[in-house]
Amino acid sequence: MTLTNYTSQIMAQDSPTQQTIDALKEIGVPFYDNNSVVLLPSGKEKFHDMFEAIRQARHYIHLEYFNYRNDTIGWALFGLLGQKAQEGVEVRVMCDDFGNRSNDHPLTKHHLDSIRSMGINIQIFDPMKFPWVNHFYHRDHMKIAVIDGNIAYSGGMNVADYYIHGKPEIGSWHDMHMRLEGPVVAQYQQIFSKMWEGQTGEKLDSMQYAGIDKPMEDYYYNLRPDSTEDVHGKKLAVVYRRPGKCSKLMRKAYVAAIDAAKKHIQIVNPYPTGVYSVRRALYRALKRGVRLEFMVSAKSDVPITPDIVAIQMRRLMARGCEVYYYEEGFHHSKFMAVDDEFCTIGSANMDARSMLFDYEVNSFIFTPSTTQQLKQIFEFDKQKSTLLTKDGWKKRFNLWHRMVGRIFGAFKGFF
Repeated sequence: MTLTNYTSQIMAQDSPTQQTIDALKEIGVPFYDNNSVVLLPSGKEKFHDMFEAIRQARHYIHLEYFNYRNDTIGWALFGLLGQKAQEGVEVRVMCDDFGNRSNDHPLTKHHLDSIRSMGINIQIFDPMKFPWVNHFYHRDHMKIAVIDGNIAYSGGMNVADYYIHGKPEIGSWHDMHMRLEGPVVAQYQQIFSKMWEGQTGEKLDSMQYAGIDKPMEDYYYNLRPDSTEDVHGKKLAVVYRRPGKCSKLMRKAYVAAIDAAKKHIQIVNPYPTGVYSVRRALYRALKRGVRLEFMVSAKSDVPITPDIVAIQMRRLMARGCEVYYYEEGFHHSKFMAVDDEFCTIGSANMDARSMLFDYEVNSFIFTPSTTQQLKQIFEFDKQKSTLLTKDGWKKRFNLWHRMVGRIFGAFKGFF
């Protein structure tokens, strides 16, 4: 039986896939058929692929990131975008003001002026103003790139060279991104357009920024191919969390997926500090006998995060969850695989900030092929991880760390 036939057979049954599709449709999540998904599980792979696509842009380039670091890869990107702008390609770039100011190499006003002088239209989302509380709640945490309406990139990576070279204090930096082709790209362009219009007042006509109707391999070259059997045949749902509009959508989507699981869930997330509805869904899964494997990072870019995460992991472990602490650097990936059938990849962390406050976007990918690719990555990373035990947890987190975790855990949505 081919993978395509297998997928069709699964979808026809009352499977976790169909249950989740039905639940997402009920809450208004849009679906798109006949897409391609290419996983880019490292910074080197992501930036090489995206830069190649940008070089071949003919009409427009739209980028929306939480932050662009003032470093080598950041200026390589702006230099390339400047070249495309000189060729007549429309280049629009947006970054979150808190995301920019909070990174250790921010773009200053001087840098922004220099970028604009290259012909790049760069905008700051929701600029911070006195008394500086506007970013206390809602931040644009999404990572979106759309090229000519034909290709979209999204996932967990911002623009920074530590995705390639790591950072001295935490070592290598691991993350997950993806390249999307097909009808789903229009939804990512629509998300960008909404955010852009909300910030600038400029309305982007959907027809003017639509893609072409021809195979991408005939239009672009030197991009990583979709090597799965169901290339151009994947069903995707895009969950776009918009504060004030669809604030509960992301956590409802996660709960629906977890509640549908019958056998196995694998999760990698850097900041799983807990949201009540998602946490209860995980408890329900464990109670009905679903095998839950959760991978978190032993190191973090936010020093208090491991202590807060430890409290949540101890509660899950007590109910039967297998908790793995990734030891070789910082694992910043955000993905979940369910029952060998479907998965989700995106910008959302499993914390209060992503689920309750920020702008976020995830794709739910309903195909065993991409799900298997993620599961293989998970299994490989288990070799670089420590399986947590009760005694191991006590050794790793002494009384002081537990106190810090509980105290700061009460404010986990505000970091």
